Amino acid sequence: MSLSVATILGISPKNLQRSDLLNFINQNDLKRITFHYTAGDGRLKQLIVPINSMNYAERILAAGERVDGSSLFKGMVGTSSSDLYVVPVYASAFIDPFDDKGICFLCRFLDKDEKLAEFCPDNILMKAADSLKAKHNYDLWALGELEFYLIGDQVDELYPMPAQGGYHASGPFSRYIEVVKEMLEIIADITSHVKYGHSEVGTIRNIESKDEALNGKYAEQFEVEFLPAPIEWAADYLSLAKYVVRNVAAQYDLLATFAPKLESGYAGTGLHFHVELLLDNNNVMTNANGELSTVAKQAIGGLLRYAPSLTAFGNTIASSHLRLVPGQESPTKLFWSDFNRAALIRVPLGWRHGEDMASVINHRLKDRYISPFKRQTVELRSADGSAFVHLMLAGMTMAIQYGLDHGDVSLKLANKRRVRQDEDINKDIPELPPSCFQSAQYLKEEAELYTRLIPDYIIDHVSNLLEAEEDDKLSEELDKLSEKDSRRKTQEIMHRSIHVA
Repeated sequence: MSLSVATILGISPKNLQRSDLLNFINQNDLKRITFHYTAGDGRLKQLIVPINSMNYAERILAAGERVDGSSLFKGMVGTSSSDLYVVPVYASAFIDPFDDKGICFLCRFLDKDEKLAEFCPDNILMKAADSLKAKHNYDLWALGELEFYLIGDQVDELYPMPAQGGYHASGPFSRYIEVVKEMLEIIADITSHVKYGHSEVGTIRNIESKDEALNGKYAEQFEVEFLPAPIEWAADYLSLAKYVVRNVAAQYDLLATFAPKLESGYAGTGLHFHVELLLDNNNVMTNANGELSTVAKQAIGGLLRYAPSLTAFGNTIASSHLRLVPGQESPTKLFWSDFNRAALIRVPLGWRHGEDMASVINHRLKDRYISPFKRQTVELRSADGSAFVHLMLAGMTMAIQYGLDHGDVSLKLANKRRVRQDEDINKDIPELPPSCFQSAQYLKEEAELYTRLIPDYIIDHVSNLLEAEEDDKLSEELDKLSEKDSRRKTQEIMHRSIHVA
């Protein structure tokens, strides 16, 4: 059963009225309204409001509530001007998957003047999308590939999963696939935008750690991939999905983590973002010949231009850069490619000649499928589970607008940084920042790329967080240690942020 109130009522989400919601609450005898919103630490927060009466329900849905912004956005804003309103987005209404008497809403933050609070990342992302639309008339849609590990106790196995052999594994080799099915069902019922889920490469049979919650445990990696959505909704879906993954995992006494790296030599946890530009609801990423369009290449050029400083939003802890190493399908250099999974930006298969693929296999098929859509995207592969998702997507939106604003320059950069299938990627191509400290320096030096929408004190806050990781000389420090001590130090760094984002 769908958890989306709009779907249950058969109403377009954007047309939901307060009266529809109040009738739904009354008819289903719901007892609680929960407001959800993403805070400065990247986690979904909640405010639970008992429905004392229908009059009170109407009031709370109309007025929202007050919250302490200095606690939700600790370090971003001072205590003297931090009071905020959280106001529900009616289109987001869903039945609480963990409380059958509750209804939930995503919220936006308003300031004391009842305007979108300028420092809140979700509002920054909306403004970035609106700016792109106003300047170039394009809508930007995105989807995330959310990777995570599920960690549990060791048990005797009749069907052991080989290390690094989990990609698209099925049961009984994948021990936790039934748990993931439950996660997928809930996320899909809330958002209606799940494409698929599957086992990922990583399988760690015995984690070694000083952390008792990890030591001696077994870990399997999974991925949830979404369908494209307006970019501000894509960010919200990721916040909701992390919330659901953690809650379902906890019900099975499993630990879910989005940490970038758990063990050296094993697959890290990325958070890849696909984007597509739409004009009048039509994907414009390919031309009439099915080739990548000029607009798409300009967008790639903009992303390449912003990429070093974007790591400040997408790779926020020291272990992020222990994931970005050669040989693990993680990007280290600033190039794009159609096929190479080590590319920073990849152009995945996009059904360029139509979607009637079944007719190639099923030779007696009488029906033909004609899709009204194009599905080409470009994929940025640098970010990981520590990302400030809304700020990351806002930065990507500004990068794409920059690419379109500076069309010729961006196209030239894209052409220069393309690596074709048989070309050597070790040619003269710049590298991504090797540490949080270096990412912070890029962000501060290139702050003007962002400050038209991101307040300078947010730039300073993010830079300070990155510098506090104290990883500028980490590589050199590890090289000086014995192999045993280096491994122990690396594990400590990887495992100290197990509940990141």
